[in-house]
Order: sequence, then C-alpha cells, then structure tokens
Amino acid sequence: MSDNRSTTVTATMKAISQDTLGPPEVLREVEVPRPKAGIGQIVVAVHAAGLNPTDYKHRGSGLFLGEPPFTLGWDVSGVVEAVGLGVALFEPGDEVFGMLPYPYGAGSHAEYVAGPARAFVPKPEGVGHIEAGALPLVGLTAWQALVDIAQLRSGQRVLVQAAAGGVGHVAVQIAKARGAYVIGTASAAKHEFVRGLGADEVIDYRTVDVAAEVRDVDVVLDTLGGEDRLRSLDVLRPGGILVSLLPVQFEEVAARARELGVRATPMLVEHDQAGMRAVAELVESGGLTVHVADTYPLAEAAKAHAEGDTGRVTGKLVLTVR
Repeated sequence: MSDNRSTTVTATMKAISQDTLGPPEVLREVEVPRPKAGIGQIVVAVHAAGLNPTDYKHRGSGLFLGEPPFTLGWDVSGVVEAVGLGVALFEPGDEVFGMLPYPYGAGSHAEYVAGPARAFVPKPEGVGHIEAGALPLVGLTAWQALVDIAQLRSGQRVLVQAAAGGVGHVAVQIAKARGAYVIGTASAAKHEFVRGLGADEVIDYRTVDVAAEVRDVDVVLDTLGGEDRLRSLDVLRPGGILVSLLPVQFEEVAARARELGVRATPMLVEHDQAGMRAVAELVESGGLTVHVADTYPLAEAAKAHAEGDTGRVTGKLVLTVR
C-alpha cells in the first residue's frame, strides 16, 4: 500500500540479474517490474550504486541469498521517486543515500529500488552521487566496527588490515577522526595512498610478518580472516579487541582470544540511520572521502565484477545508472 506520492509512472525498469551462480559472465541486464513503495518504504531512482566484495561472493556462491535469480547491490545514491504510507522524513525529489538491509534487502543494481525509509539519509552537500553511492556499506561497516563495537577512543592504537581496500580506506579515516594512532597494512605500491588517508604507519604485509612487527594495539579491524585473523590476536594488548568482518569459522579465534585475555567479536553490517547520519556528517566536515577507483555503466556490471574479482581494487568501484 502506498500514498502514491510519485513524480513519474513507469511500469518496468532495467536491472542486473543472474539465473545461475558463477563468474561475472552470469550477470545480464534484464527488464523487470519497477518496485512500488510499501508501508514505511521509499522508492529511489538510482543514480549510482557501489560494488563490494560481498556482491562478488553472492554472485559466485549465493551465500546468504541462496539460489538465483536475484539482483545484487546494497549501496545506493539517488533521488526519491515515491514514498509509501507513513513516511514523513522524505518527499519525492529529495537526494538520498544509504544501504539496503543486509543481506536480504539487495537490489540496488537497477534503475529503481525500494527500501525502508530509515535506511536512507540526505546525501551530503557538495558530494556527487558517484561518491555517495560508493560509501554506505563500507562507511557503515567501518563505523559500526570501530565506534559502536570497539568504542574507539582518542589516543588508542588501531591496526587496519587491507587499509587500501573499500572498508579499510574508510576505516583509516574514521579512526583518525576519532583521534587514534593508525597502523595500516597494504602492498608496497599502495603505501603512499594509505599514508595520504592519514595512517601513522603502513606495513607491507607481503614482506613483513605483521603479527611479529606490531604490538600493544587496542583495536584490530580484521578484513582478512583465516590464519591472519588468528595471528592478529597476538598484536593486541590485554583487554584489546579484534572485530572481524568475516563471522564464519570463529570458534578457534574466540577460544584463542580468551587464552590471551583479549576480545574477539564477529560482525555483519546492519542498515542504520544513525550510523549513516554520522558518516554523512564526517563527509560534510571534510574528515572522510571515499576513493572511487573506477566507474561502469549499469549495463557493464559484468566488467565491473571482473575487475572486483582481481582483489586489487584501491577503494571502490561504482555502477552509474543516471
């Protein structure tokens, strides 16, 4: 049910879908019914939508979404097209950005998307849709990990793994804005980029044993998992915390953390209007800039996925829709 406050009426839209799991080639542009605004929802005319590693994982394995068909994408920046019953925060024509509920709210790699009104906030002043569309998932992930979970304070020491990646390069900036001393890991070619984000130290994980080199850290942001996650516990000071973005196979990590007198917490990002507002305020104050490595038109989503699959992207990739 909707109160039908809409600027245009279009029966169908273009979206990126897949019928099978697999490599980027399974993605195709299709014509599907345009979503309608349900109770408490808004429909957004998508201008730009970021890509994240979770998109590539879902494309190949189904992960949380199961078997296709489905349309991927959680990041979105665009213009409110219609609002549903009970929505008082937005009107058609408002510029907004946000993250659709993870994981089951996917669908932003399309011309229009519907989502809860409170998954969105006004787009920051002076920031284009491409930059805004790159930010929501990585911004919320870094904010929730460092601020909500780790409760990062000024003067604390933070280790950010893969500091040139999507979450990593945002986490470095959020940590610096909180007054932390930031150590980032990255390949040698990306050290200048990470230092430019404000990192106090940058370590080449390919040539240096990070767990042997770093000590007395208050917070580790784990974006790697596996053996790296287990060994990262050794860099924490007593009472320190490791926040892992890979919440699977965590039992051994939790047990080892207890032995060492530190904490280890797995997390998945959640849609969060208060967090989005905090991220937007940091952008508007100049404390946070998202790095867009490349953009692709919606129809070339498969090419964007192929680039993302390399695992070498600095910052974010973005699909442009309008």
